[in-house]
Amino acid sequence: MSSCCKKALTNDEGIIKAVNEAYSNIAREGPDRTYAEKVANAFGYSAAELQSIPTASHLGLSCGNPVAKATIKEGETVLDLGSGGGIDIFLAAAKVGPTGQAIGLDMSDDMIALARRNAANGGLKPPQVAFVKALLTEDLPIQSNSIDCVLSNCVINLLPTEGKKTLMKEVHRVLKPGGRVVLDDIIASKPFPDSLRSNLAAYIGCISGAFLLSEYQDLMESAGFNETLFTESLSDLNIYTQGDYIGCCAPTTEKSGCCGPAKPAVSDLAGIGDLNKWAKSYQIYARKSDSPVPTEPAPTSALNNWWDAYPTPTSSPSSVTCSKVADLIRNPNQGKEDFVVIDVRRNDHAGGHVRGSVQCPAQTFYDDLPRFYDQYKDTKQVIFYCGSSNGRGPRCAKWYQDYLNKEGNSQSQAIVMEGGVKEWLSAYKGQEDLVDRD
Repeated sequence: MSSCCKKALTNDEGIIKAVNEAYSNIAREGPDRTYAEKVANAFGYSAAELQSIPTASHLGLSCGNPVAKATIKEGETVLDLGSGGGIDIFLAAAKVGPTGQAIGLDMSDDMIALARRNAANGGLKPPQVAFVKALLTEDLPIQSNSIDCVLSNCVINLLPTEGKKTLMKEVHRVLKPGGRVVLDDIIASKPFPDSLRSNLAAYIGCISGAFLLSEYQDLMESAGFNETLFTESLSDLNIYTQGDYIGCCAPTTEKSGCCGPAKPAVSDLAGIGDLNKWAKSYQIYARKSDSPVPTEPAPTSALNNWWDAYPTPTSSPSSVTCSKVADLIRNPNQGKEDFVVIDVRRNDHAGGHVRGSVQCPAQTFYDDLPRFYDQYKDTKQVIFYCGSSNGRGPRCAKWYQDYLNKEGNSQSQAIVMEGGVKEWLSAYKGQEDLVDRD
């Protein structure tokens, strides 16, 4: 093993970086499909389940099937930690239905992008299905007391020790009273020698980061879970060694950084032998106490920020003053091909708005971008505003400008109206040619 690989396992940041690089590589390159099918079948996914979800959502990274035992009900809110290509989120979404919500968190930009593509191909979108980038070793971007069921599949063992502790405390925070946890994970059968603990390939392969059963039990209890059950799955971990790779990190062909192959190779673990002698696959059940009952009502959405479910825009649209927008509206020589004003507010639209503006709520704007583009691609100035034009308006303008750039369209331009409707109403209150009310 190279010196930089050894260094990667000496601190938490190095571990997280190495894991992220390896799994991002899988998302970009895709796994060996034969291997992915073998792993999915070995850890309890039925043929019917696999046929019901996008093929690219199961990547051979599992050590169980948490959805099968989670008793997920219609209308519930489900959170998956380390959602990968989305396999467990898509299965959960079918159970929660249109009135529920299934949220996947992953630290890899590439995995999030893959999962969102898979969701789009399946006709699924926020708020029912959302994939959000998040470091599992930090505060989760989820409201307290908002989740009915937390899932995770062969992910927690990949976190450094302090990261595991932080995550489980966060899991307890976000669960509703009486909420439940179903985790599939690898647990060590005996203490690992230092040579195995420090082996980067074994860590990425879901082996050397595993806790002992007693350590995992302490982890859950310290996080606040007093009702836990650990069940050995009896699955054969040697399924991971069927090829020139090992562990739950499926094979790819790309090289990754100074550590060489992104896939953990069997040659890197020479002398370990039968994986079942070192570790076992477990399903872990836990439940949050029913009390104390929160004094605040349950949040309407589990996400802290609805826009986290969408790509972060990169463009920097120009802005225009309210007075210049007013001049455009009052200019008889300006037609529909010259400008359009877009109000991205939703529930607060009725209080007054720019006369002639078109309402396109920000919360659904990104999903509607193809239709929006077809309608306004030839309009020279597409002017966006919200309450103060500090949040929703600029965000939608950036998304539209990103879309224009992707399409190579320089005919249309996204612009933000400075000050938003608050400044507009303050300046033009009573001027009926400029202000309209529902």
